[in-house]
Amino acid sequence: MENVSQDQAKNNQIRWRSAAEQKTYSSKLVEALRHVRRSSPPDNVSSRGRAVREKADKVLAIAAKGRMRWSRAILKKRLKLRLSNHKKAKDRSKLAAAGNSRRKNLKIEVPKKKRLRPLQRRVRVLGRLVPGCRKLSLPNLLEEVTDYIAALEMQVRAMATLTELLTGANAVAGNVAESSNRLEISRQLEHPPQS
Repeated sequence: MENVSQDQAKNNQIRWRSAAEQKTYSSKLVEALRHVRRSSPPDNVSSRGRAVREKADKVLAIAAKGRMRWSRAILKKRLKLRLSNHKKAKDRSKLAAAGNSRRKNLKIEVPKKKRLRPLQRRVRVLGRLVPGCRKLSLPNLLEEVTDYIAALEMQVRAMATLTELLTGANAVAGNVAESSNRLEISRQLEHPPQS
């Protein structure tokens, strides 16, 4: 059993490190970032950053093809958000039509929590960090975590490469503009404009 899960974890890491998977993810990420750039207003930086993060996670989940629980959870969350926003808008319109009716505040008594052992606490925290893995057994959770970490590492590599490319392109564009400005200035010095 242990060998099987180790082999599976190794395959997951190899899958996320393959050049084909990296290329597929990178091309999808670039398309998603273009979409964010076109659709979000440039002056609202925080919403744009959130949109970039959401798109990057969604593309990562799509690249995982729903094979792992975390990828299905990310895709399901996006669908739930869309549906809940639609439902909230409907509820608001119903409340506005019915008038201001307030609910009575009910006090709910919450029982005291049992004290967890340190290992159980850490496993629970780990389960909260990986999407869709709150109620998994330890072996399944560890399998999901290894795949999720490998996928995140691939995401970081793709984003770092994209940043380097964009920074390099900006530097090249800046150097070209700077050298064309220098050339124009030198021409003006050699042949001053006649007035």
